[in-house]
Amino acid sequence: MQQLAFADIGTRQVIPFTKGLLKWIGNKQRFAPEIVSYFPLEFANYFEPFIGSGGVLGTLAPEHAFASDSFAPLIEIWQTLSNSPSLLKRWYEERWKLCSNGDHVEEYEKIKASFNSAPNGADLLFLCRSCYGGVVRFRQADGYMSTPCGIHRPIHPTSFGKRADEWARRLRGTTFKLMDYADALQMAAPGDLVYCDPPYSDTQAILYGAQSFSLPKLFDAIANCKRRSVFVALSIDGTKRSGKHNVELPIPRGLFEREVSISCGRSMLKRFQMNGKNLSDEVVTDRLLLTY
Repeated sequence: MQQLAFADIGTRQVIPFTKGLLKWIGNKQRFAPEIVSYFPLEFANYFEPFIGSGGVLGTLAPEHAFASDSFAPLIEIWQTLSNSPSLLKRWYEERWKLCSNGDHVEEYEKIKASFNSAPNGADLLFLCRSCYGGVVRFRQADGYMSTPCGIHRPIHPTSFGKRADEWARRLRGTTFKLMDYADALQMAAPGDLVYCDPPYSDTQAILYGAQSFSLPKLFDAIANCKRRSVFVALSIDGTKRSGKHNVELPIPRGLFEREVSISCGRSMLKRFQMNGKNLSDEVVTDRLLLTY
């Protein structure tokens, strides 16, 4: 597999889109322009089967897209953005007012308890924007969302509303659906593009469902796409601790034609775990693997 630098195969000129809707572990918002620059200049439909915070999708803003995830509260957020942005904004404003008018931490904990008793998109939307470090983490045993309240106040509903309107505009050609990634990949047809950003095996065990995620099964699904002439781009673990640790992965020989290194700066997860300590040795690099 050939490793190439940005200047060697970058093809697109991409305008950064920096205003994220959600905060999420592994958020690609800052690096999305570089990732998108490696996408084919021409493709039919766009698929993103691990939608997360949607940084790449929002930056690309494709005319025709299908975005999915297996986490129902997350998809509820995206479907509501698509179908009723005003309702999404109301969800956020209602919870923001609760925290602003009362004890911020106490009200946050009430919202977190509400989510954990009955997981839903309305609570998750506010929690992911106001939790500590933007690191939404789930307990392995039962999926309990455990992140405490952040030290900074969440953005004002007016600012959030402007973001929601912009995201709704950029994603008006996208269909969102609750679906397993394997089923979503099976839908892709020749000439379509799939971008995969799955849980990272080395760092993201705190994500919902990450404990049961199988990277070899994803590789099998990608191989099936490649046989059907579907373009696939995959973001996955690269190096940690400023290059001192290279994450070994069972990448099938011959599956990917190119590998690109994407510098992601200092680790969001390490920032949360180390509580503000020196992160100079915690620079992370991702692999971007391409079947084309």
